[in-house]
Amino acid sequence: MKKSIFLSMGLALLLASCQDPEYVSIDTSRQGITSLTATFTDGQYAESDAVVWNITAEDYAKDRFVIPVPWFFPETSDNPTEDNMKAMKVRAEMNNNFILTPALGTLNLNEENWFTLTGPDGSSRQICITGERTKSAACDMISFSLVSPSVNGIINNANNTISLISADDLSACLANFQVSAHATISPDPSTTELNYNEPVELTVTAHNGTDSRTYTVTKSVPDKIPQGFNASSLELLFNIDAINIVGIPWLATNAPSLGATGNYLVVCMGDGTTPFYLNRITGSREGEINLGSATAASITSDEGEHLLICNHAEGGQTFEIYTTSSVTDAPTLFTSFTNSSSLPMGYEMKVIGNIETNATIIVTNEGSGITNSTTYTRIRVVDGAVQAPEVIDIASTGLSWGASPVNGTNVVAASTNPADGCFLCYYSANQLNYLDGSNAVAAMLEDQGVVNGNVDPNNLDTKQFNNARYLALLVVSHFPMWGAGPQLYVYNTTEMSQFTGTLTTSPSLVLANSAVEWYQTATSSTASGDVLLAPSADGYNLYIYYYDNNCGTIGGYVADCIAD
Repeated sequence: MKKSIFLSMGLALLLASCQDPEYVSIDTSRQGITSLTATFTDGQYAESDAVVWNITAEDYAKDRFVIPVPWFFPETSDNPTEDNMKAMKVRAEMNNNFILTPALGTLNLNEENWFTLTGPDGSSRQICITGERTKSAACDMISFSLVSPSVNGIINNANNTISLISADDLSACLANFQVSAHATISPDPSTTELNYNEPVELTVTAHNGTDSRTYTVTKSVPDKIPQGFNASSLELLFNIDAINIVGIPWLATNAPSLGATGNYLVVCMGDGTTPFYLNRITGSREGEINLGSATAASITSDEGEHLLICNHAEGGQTFEIYTTSSVTDAPTLFTSFTNSSSLPMGYEMKVIGNIETNATIIVTNEGSGITNSTTYTRIRVVDGAVQAPEVIDIASTGLSWGASPVNGTNVVAASTNPADGCFLCYYSANQLNYLDGSNAVAAMLEDQGVVNGNVDPNNLDTKQFNNARYLALLVVSHFPMWGAGPQLYVYNTTEMSQFTGTLTTSPSLVLANSAVEWYQTATSSTASGDVLLAPSADGYNLYIYYYDNNCGTIGGYVADCIAD
C-alpha cells in the first residue's frame, strides 16, 4: 500500500512539472550494518542474547567489527564467557538492500570471520566480524546505608551525591553498600569507620579499571519537586529473561504476584512454593524468603516497604494476612477473618498507603467455575487500627470477572479514602474503569485497539508518592508465539479530570511502553503476571516492577522526586 501511495504522489508531481526529473544517486556512506547480536548456543543460557551491539553512524564504514561480549553473563554473576566465545550465533540488522555473504550463523568470535558486504548500488567490500570479552564500564552506587545509627542514603546519580538525613552523631560509622557488578569502592566504608558529620568522598571504579565516579556523602536533606516523580529521572533498571536467567519455572499453574521490601523484589508464584527474592536494582536472584507460619497464595507491599502475604480461602474458610519488613525475618499475623463471600479470595491482593498508619487493602473475590464475581473485600487501616473487613458488591455496574489469574482482575483503591473509589480492568471488558465512592462507573479509558484477544489487561496497582497518586497497568500476553508481547502503562490519577481518552492518549499517562521486550516466544501457557508500584520508605524513589509469566520477562523502572 505504501509503495502505491508514493507512486501516485510521484506521478502527480511529474505531470505538474515542465522540468525533467534529476537523477539522485544512492548515498551509502552512512548505511550498512546497524547492529550485531551475539547469542549463546549452549549451556544454561542457550538462546539468550549475550549482547546487542548497536553500531553508530561513524562506524558504518569500518572494515572490522568487534562485538563487545560481556566478561561475565549475566553481568551480575561470576559466570565467565571465555568458553562461549568459541561458538556464538551472530545475527545482523542492516539497512534495506544490503546483503552479507556468506550468511551469518555460528561463529568463533576468537577468530577473524570475513564476509562480503554488498550495497544497493552494487558496490561491495570485505569486512571482518570478530569479538572481544569486555569488562563492564558501570561504576554506579546502587545502595548506601549506615549501620549504626541506621540511616539510608539518598543517592542522586545526576550529581554524584549521597544524602544522609539524620540528626545523630555520625563521626565514626560503618556502612553497607552496593555498587555496579564487579566494581570496587575506595575507601571501603564497610571496613573503615568514617566521619559522616563532614562530607566524605567515595570513589567507585568499574570492572574495567578505567571508568570511575566519585560520590560525595553529606548530612543533608535533598530538595523535592512539589509533586510526583521527576520525569527526567525515569530509567529502566532491568528487563531480563525470567526463565533462563532468573530461573522462574514456566508453568500453566503460575499465578504470580510481586512485593518489595528493603533491597529486594519478592516474587510469589501462587502455586504453593516459597516466594523468592531478587536484587531490586539488578534483578539477580538471591534467595527464598523466611515464610514462617504464613501460606503464600499472593503477596504485595505498601508504601512503608511492608511485605503482605496472604493465603487462599474458599467461601467460609479463614483468610489470613501476614506481614514482615525483611526477607529473613518470619512474618507475623496482621489480620484474619472468615471469608463471608461465597467466592474464593487470595490470588489478587493490593494495598495503598502504609499499614502502620493509614491504608486500604483490597482482596478481589475471584470467579469460580461458571460463576463470575462482582465482589471484592476491603480491609482498611485507620490511625494504625485494622478495621473490620467489608464485602463490596458492584453488580449494579454490569461489570463481572472470572477465575484468577487469567479471567480475574485486580480491584485497586484510588487512595486510602473510600470516597475516592477504585479501578479495575479485565479481559472481556478491556477498558480501564474508574468507579467512584458510590461504586458507579464515573470514568474510563477506552481500549482503542491496544487490547485484543491476544492480550490480557488485568494487572493493576496503585500507590501514593510525593503528593501524587499513580495507577499502573500491565497488559500480559496470551500468545507470545503470535507476536503479542507485554505492555506497561502508568497514569497520574491525582487529578481525575485528566483521566480521559484512551489507554495510550490519556492526559494522565506518564509512562508508556507498548513494546516491552520479551523472551519466551515458543508457545502459550497462562496469561498471568503482576505489576507493582513500590515507593521507597524514605519517600525519594518510586520503583515500578512487572512480570509477564507467558512471555518470560521480568523488569523494573525507577524514578525519583529530587529537584534538579
